[in-house]
Amino acid sequence: MKKYFLFSAILAGSFTVQSQNKIITISNNLKVDREFETVELTKESLGLASNAKLENYAVKNSSTNSFLETQTVDNDGDGIMDVLLFQPKIKASSKQDFEVFVGTNPSVSKVVNCYSRFVPERTDDYAWENNKVAFRTYGPVAQKMVEDKIPGGTLTSGIDAWLKRVDYPIINKWYEKATNGTGTYHKDTGEGLDNFHVGDSRGVGGIAVNIEGKYYFSKNFISWKTITTGPIRTSFILTYADWDAKGNKITESKLISLDYGSQLSRFEINITGTKSIAAGLTLHDKKGTTGTDLKKGWLSYWEPLEDSEIGTGLVAPNNTLTSFDNHITDEKDLSNLYGNIVVKNGKAIYYAGFGWKKGSPFQTKLEWEAYLSSFAEKVNNPLIVKVKK
Repeated sequence: MKKYFLFSAILAGSFTVQSQNKIITISNNLKVDREFETVELTKESLGLASNAKLENYAVKNSSTNSFLETQTVDNDGDGIMDVLLFQPKIKASSKQDFEVFVGTNPSVSKVVNCYSRFVPERTDDYAWENNKVAFRTYGPVAQKMVEDKIPGGTLTSGIDAWLKRVDYPIINKWYEKATNGTGTYHKDTGEGLDNFHVGDSRGVGGIAVNIEGKYYFSKNFISWKTITTGPIRTSFILTYADWDAKGNKITESKLISLDYGSQLSRFEINITGTKSIAAGLTLHDKKGTTGTDLKKGWLSYWEPLEDSEIGTGLVAPNNTLTSFDNHITDEKDLSNLYGNIVVKNGKAIYYAGFGWKKGSPFQTKLEWEAYLSSFAEKVNNPLIVKVKK
């Protein structure tokens, strides 16, 4: 479901239009410059009438008079746009004014950098990407193939990493060449490749429930719903069949989103039957190095991967990552670095993703963990948005 803007023209001098123009001030209280952070504006936060249409609005930097890329999203599927998204650049310890007004951005992007879709031509994957990273996970047909002993199936609720090294979309291109026989995404021809093994592991951010030291988890997703794709964000919902954790009935769905410029997807887990979840990072053959900082709220794993290296990571908001478990076992694919995250009001939130040495600026474990620390600090100190009266 693609959401773009068809803006109405400004009626110069019109009281109706002028009264809808808003000036907002965005403040950065951290001592670092900030970009690639998404600001969400609603009609309520802007003080707009209930019948106003967010898709008719543009955003300008008040100092430079330059337009910002924007995207509107209908989160609840009722046909009405709920939020207006944009990504400002704010200098360290400073603030900046922006104008939100009825108008048209003359240089609106036509590239859908943040993209996701169901992929029936490759069994039934669901895949998503932005300009930095790509991921996928697996559906019920792939599960049934394994259960029926049909070759080519996949049974896991783990999250796969697709290692892209270009900033343009690759999901459709890679699937097309794989399905029409003109190539494979398991070989790097300059854009990256899929050589990241998931199996029964949690991959990059799959969840489990720990009961008395044993980890339990769901099978493949059973349904999906794409919410949005566009220049700034893609988001979607995956639903899972109820599953058992030693007599505890678990219900689970995931609201996953990925914003432009981020190495990490945001996971909002809606779950019942447990007071905590364990989000995992696969340890593969256990040749890598773990890193943890509970105070800052992140876990990482840096490992060799064929002729390169990769860092995977998990970040949770303040006071929600309570502990970790470097779970090592001889059972195939079941060694994971788990972060134990509090479930509050039926939800748990965290971010998970990766940085590949060939496709990112992160060349060492220290550089990757510095990114996770910075990401966590920004999550816990969001940009402050105030509408001028």
